[in-house]
Amino acid sequence: MRYAETGYSLEVDLSTGNIEKVETDPKWTELYLGGQGIAAKILWDRVPPDVEPFSPDNLLIFSAGLLHGTPVPGANRTAVNTFSPQTNLLAHSLMGGFFGPELKYAGYDRIIIRGKAPKLVYLWIKDDKVEIRDAAHLQGKGIHGTTALIREELNEPHCQVAGIGLAGENKVYTASIEHGFNSAARGPGPVMGDKRLKAIAVRGTKDLHIAKPAELFEYCIDLRRKIAESDDVGDWMAVDEDDSFHHDNFAWGNARVRIKNYWSEELQQRWTDLKYDNMDRQKGCYNCSKQCINVINYKGHRFGYKCYGKDTYHMAAFKELDFSYEILPIAMEYGLDSYSTAQAIGFGIELYEAGILTDKDLPDFPTDSGERSFYLLEKIARREGAVGDALANGVYWAARQIGNGAEKYDHNTTKKFEQLPIKLGRLNPPYFLMIATGEKMAITQIEGSFPQDPLPTIEERKEFVEKWAPVVPDEKFKKYFMEWEKRHDISNEASCAITDWNEAMHFLDDSLGFCGFLSSFRGQFGGGVVYHINNMPEIVSLAHGMEIDKDKLWKCFQRIRTLVRALNVRRGLRRKDERPPENHWALRDEEFEQKLLDDYYDFKGWTKEGIPTVKTLEELELGYVGEEFIQRGILTGDEGTPSEELAKKEAEGKQGGASRE
Repeated sequence: MRYAETGYSLEVDLSTGNIEKVETDPKWTELYLGGQGIAAKILWDRVPPDVEPFSPDNLLIFSAGLLHGTPVPGANRTAVNTFSPQTNLLAHSLMGGFFGPELKYAGYDRIIIRGKAPKLVYLWIKDDKVEIRDAAHLQGKGIHGTTALIREELNEPHCQVAGIGLAGENKVYTASIEHGFNSAARGPGPVMGDKRLKAIAVRGTKDLHIAKPAELFEYCIDLRRKIAESDDVGDWMAVDEDDSFHHDNFAWGNARVRIKNYWSEELQQRWTDLKYDNMDRQKGCYNCSKQCINVINYKGHRFGYKCYGKDTYHMAAFKELDFSYEILPIAMEYGLDSYSTAQAIGFGIELYEAGILTDKDLPDFPTDSGERSFYLLEKIARREGAVGDALANGVYWAARQIGNGAEKYDHNTTKKFEQLPIKLGRLNPPYFLMIATGEKMAITQIEGSFPQDPLPTIEERKEFVEKWAPVVPDEKFKKYFMEWEKRHDISNEASCAITDWNEAMHFLDDSLGFCGFLSSFRGQFGGGVVYHINNMPEIVSLAHGMEIDKDKLWKCFQRIRTLVRALNVRRGLRRKDERPPENHWALRDEEFEQKLLDDYYDFKGWTKEGIPTVKTLEELELGYVGEEFIQRGILTGDEGTPSEELAKKEAEGKQGGASRE
């Protein structure tokens, strides 16, 4: 019997209509845990690097985390993986809500989708009954309308639905997959549209077996109490009473220069009042007591958001919160990622103001920045006209399609993807590494665990580390934090270890299914973290039954993270691609940054090009990756070997050649 997992994948070929329930190798769980970890293994095995993102042979994988459906609270983030048309690299996306646990109750750990349907369809899963159904009547509809129609059609009011809007149908690169008030963005939306898959509806009624149910249930009662009682966890993401940090340090879309003295207590109060005057309630995801989503009812539109998702559009348009409340519900119905789409809109406005785009390109372009944003939103969602079609491909590709000097306004992309547009003074070395080397594109999927900034006094630092549960008993991070005086002044040794730790918690969260606001992301705020490297092993053991400790779990992280790196290396990722945007920090030092990159690659066991060595791969039980890298000429097999040993091998080779002659 399998515990915590179902032991089955649902394989769907949309080209042929073939559907199979396939038993999975239990060894995979021990090596890759679940969620994104196993998805990475599947993509390595089944999608060669020459497969284009819009090929029928590209896979789209919806993965439940290993702990989804168990009593463990806050385990509800579904991983969605494929290869992105925007970057040609791995698309990693997460969405909260109820989809992953429902999938487990239907009897599957993941859905693996290949092929392309001949016409628009949706997938209906109810336990062992799986159907590909016509979706012609859903064409052009947003997720809320789609969800309502599917539930009515199936007479299943409690089924969970994830789908695309008009933007996804039109293969807009910044399209998202929407599920209630949650979304999986940054890559998978256009692939779902290319496969002509409008939605997936899931209803599960099966049991999920637990290795030690009584012990886990008791453990989870304490966890729920901690989540509910802690002031440090969760609710602040929804309440978000102080918007000053984002507006003081970010410059979204075309807002390239920070507006001095923009923020004020009066402005904050006006925004807070607007929110509470129009808020229906705050809600959470599956099996989580934190209410992190604001549900807003404004001018006839009902929508939900959390954190700075509400800020992106009004920052690009230089408007206030009421503007976000007007544009957000429309963007969400179209299925557009506010992280990237707002930047594409701001980019278009900036090109117009610079004279690169003209009235001929944008006929009847409004004068008001808010109306301009609505104008470009419609163009992007429909890929309407040359400019709408270009902006629908994201800032990097749009700049090159439009040309005529547009490239120099591509301020904020790395690896062809829009980054968080921070505008700070001195460089933060760990953040440089996270943005430069991160495979997940967005810094919000990498940062956490270690604070962004030092605390000013020794007393404050001592109080912080005394309750710093995520690092106990690893004292080196406490030492780094206690000695940290200035954001930019931290050793390369510390920067490498901090980046590695931040990545570890996110990669473990994304494979186990945890919400980062209870774990990885919240680590930077100290003692309020519920899940961390010290208690995860016991939770996994109680749920799944595998024998695992902190060291083995850390090895799982290293294996998953290295496999993800290998996937991207196989598709062409190299050192030259790993540069944060030039204007993220006002002061830059190229020599220092390159030395920092050298040290990080060495820390990870990678070559100077950022490629994991054969030795590193073998130590992580990824020898099959090393073998393919050698076959493809990506590695020679000698990388990481000390120079004296290489000289000896070369001498022996010459002697052997002489004797044969």
